Amino acid sequence: MHAVKIRVLQALALFLPGGSGLRVRLHRWRGVHLGTGVFISTDVIIETMRPELISIGNDVFLGVRSMIIAHFNDVTPHLLAGATFSVRIEDQVFIGPGAIILPGVTIGRGAVVAAGSVVSGNVAAMTLVQGNPARPVAACGVPLGPNASALEFYRKLKPIRT
Repeated sequence: MHAVKIRVLQALALFLPGGSGLRVRLHRWRGVHLGTGVFISTDVIIETMRPELISIGNDVFLGVRSMIIAHFNDVTPHLLAGATFSVRIEDQVFIGPGAIILPGVTIGRGAVVAAGSVVSGNVAAMTLVQGNPARPVAACGVPLGPNASALEFYRKLKPIRT
């Protein structure tokens, strides 16, 4: 019965209004660990089977159609190896539309995941990553979010030369 509850709440959270209210509450009821000031856009999938493996910090933005996957049946036990969470998203992270976060990942404070990126490894704090697989492309001078304008964010980006 618990699995049915988790899936029904996920289905409701996909399209019901309230990106900073109702959707957040529905995911908390499912078992996702969510901080304050989180915004969950429409059609976001957060781990359909084991939501308790996800930790999302304060002031995080999850873009439309982004996806967070916390486990693969045969791989997750090796990824967890003493960890409480499979996926940890720290404070002030911005996840762009269509991004996919895979199991065993920590995304550091203030990091930005560009639209459509696939994150398969840890992301350092205050780093912009993009691509498949996601790779660091810039250092962020300020977190992208409600406390900084997009213009200020772009002005303070510093490209990472490889």
